[in-house]
Amino acid sequence: MTLKEIEIFLTLTKTQNVTKTAQILNLSQSAVSLAIKSLENKLNTKLFNRIGKKLILNENGKLFKEKIEKAYFEIINAENLFKTKNLSGELIFSASKTINNFLLPPIYLKFIRKYPNIKLNKNSKNSKQIIEELLQGKIDFGFIETEFDHPDIIKEELKKDNLIVVSSDKNLTKKEYFIDELLNKLWILREKGSGTRDMFLAGIEDIKIDKFIESDDVCEIKNLLLSPNTITCISELAVKNEIKNKTLYKIDVKNINFQRKFYLIYHKNKEITPIFSTFIEFIRKNIKNS
Repeated sequence: MTLKEIEIFLTLTKTQNVTKTAQILNLSQSAVSLAIKSLENKLNTKLFNRIGKKLILNENGKLFKEKIEKAYFEIINAENLFKTKNLSGELIFSASKTINNFLLPPIYLKFIRKYPNIKLNKNSKNSKQIIEELLQGKIDFGFIETEFDHPDIIKEELKKDNLIVVSSDKNLTKKEYFIDELLNKLWILREKGSGTRDMFLAGIEDIKIDKFIESDDVCEIKNLLLSPNTITCISELAVKNEIKNKTLYKIDVKNINFQRKFYLIYHKNKEITPIFSTFIEFIRKNIKNS
């Protein structure tokens, strides 16, 4: 008997219907019927009773299922284990700077330890650049932090994130502010195309910031913030350690919600390869605890 015959048999015991079994396994009804007939011939016994439109296990069928089911799934699990461990290849992708620098590194390391034959060819770009790379076919998938819709791109929410206003000026922690009360400070904004910048500017709506400098480097931004007159809006992930160590302080801002989402994106026509599905499932599982 073959593993396929056993798979069909076990599926049929649940559906009790040839048509439903064929649909689930993406087979023809005749293929299902032939597999069951072949299995019964090899065992030299009938396994089902037909009652109306249902196929119900008879006593021999129940006994066979009891003996074979656990062994079948152990074989399948062992097969999948070796397939997974021997995965090899290269994944080419880009991640936004916040995601790449502060969210995914520990997950990358765990993945590489588990799958040493899979190479992660990754770049750090802003969200707009990643979307463009994906549409041009330069990368397999990307991780971004901005809201967008495109008919050719599939996006999947991975995690929520909060943007916060921070400064090294501890005096600003004494009360809540409306955003326009902070316009006398020197604002540090991310470069154009950054998801962080886009969300911040959308959040403050029509309020115009005249005095600001731009930077595409989060480390540079944190260094600039050491001057008490500077201020920025940044991912809470990016300054978690600085806030804990009290080198930077979160400033409470009234009436603005800076919650956003991190997304996985890939082209709708992308082939879902084993290494892609393995990596993405690993990300989904581990990102919940990050």
